[in-house]
Amino acid sequence: MRRLSKKKALSLVKELDAFPKVSESFVETTASGGTAFSAMAILAVLEFFVYRDTWMKYEYEVDKDFSSKLKINVDITVAMKCQHVGADILDLAETMITSTGLQYQPVIFELTPQQRLWQRTLHLIQSRLREEHALQEVPYKTLLKGAPTALPPRESSSIEPLDACRIHGHVYVNKVAGNLHITVGKPIHHPQGHAHIAAFVSHESYNFSHRIDHLSFGEEVPGIINPLDGTEKITYNNNQMYQYFITVVPTKLNTYEIAADTHQFSVTERERMINHAAGSHGVSGIFVKYDTSSLMVTVSEQHMPLWQFLVRLCGIIGGIFSTTGMLHSLVGFCFNVICCRFKLGVYRPREVSLDKKQTSSVSDFSLNQLNLFQDSLLHNQMNNLTNHQSPLLAGNAGLE
Repeated sequence: MRRLSKKKALSLVKELDAFPKVSESFVETTASGGTAFSAMAILAVLEFFVYRDTWMKYEYEVDKDFSSKLKINVDITVAMKCQHVGADILDLAETMITSTGLQYQPVIFELTPQQRLWQRTLHLIQSRLREEHALQEVPYKTLLKGAPTALPPRESSSIEPLDACRIHGHVYVNKVAGNLHITVGKPIHHPQGHAHIAAFVSHESYNFSHRIDHLSFGEEVPGIINPLDGTEKITYNNNQMYQYFITVVPTKLNTYEIAADTHQFSVTERERMINHAAGSHGVSGIFVKYDTSSLMVTVSEQHMPLWQFLVRLCGIIGGIFSTTGMLHSLVGFCFNVICCRFKLGVYRPREVSLDKKQTSSVSDFSLNQLNLFQDSLLHNQMNNLTNHQSPLLAGNAGLE
């Protein structure tokens, strides 16, 4: 019994309909309905792609972490032999950090065709990133998916002499301004200052042509392209100084692929020739002067909420229906006005062509109808007159 009552209740709910139904014979299909449905389907599909897309949100706050260490990742190739060049870091607090975390590897400075192709591709990406800063979101959203940003190794061993030195590794420094030196001679640490032993290196062997394959601060994130990656400087002067002024910004990266504490940086380049006679003093070498920013940037990947997608979808459907309805009414009104003005379409008067015989018969028929109408009118008037006179005659006869 309970099951039967449930079935009756279900059938009653199914039969319940608050909206009146119109017979299909009274429904007229128009082209605007199909157009509206097509536009609605296209916009709904495009809106779904927008819903699937993500964007990067940037938030700024004061960096309150001053006690932690800053990691510097270095991969620089200098066109000098390893026994003639040295690297170290001297920060603003006069704290000298020796290059114990850096390794010196003899290599060939000239790149192979495959490595040169990689470098040209990296230069093209760098130029596009400088022109369109919004493209930086693309590497952020495709982390761990793209090709590695490191220089590919050589395909085979070469018999060419090892004329360059690759300085690579990482060093932990204080979060204050500092200077990374790569110059002639090995660095030595003493309380009086900073020095490099360059007495046994001939001046003719100075060559600070270099290539920066990678330079970053903080945690290394695969897929991120830094501003100085792929930079190559060639000089034919022994007394050349290269300076890179870097501003480091702490960055917290939170995406759907990775969460990391890294650092972005901007760089200004300068190079000049050392000539004491002309007043250009200094030391030949490569100097990377960095300073940390007091602001911290939080980069997070955002996604459109589901409720917002549904609201936008309902707006698209309602807007398409109302807009196409108004356009259809407006076009129909303009069409009717034009057709009525120039008597086109249904507004064109119908022309009936009749021959002579038909014309004469029509005219005879019209005259006969007119005569009959006149006779009937006269007959009615006579009857009315007779009806008005009869009582008077009857009254007169009584008087006699």
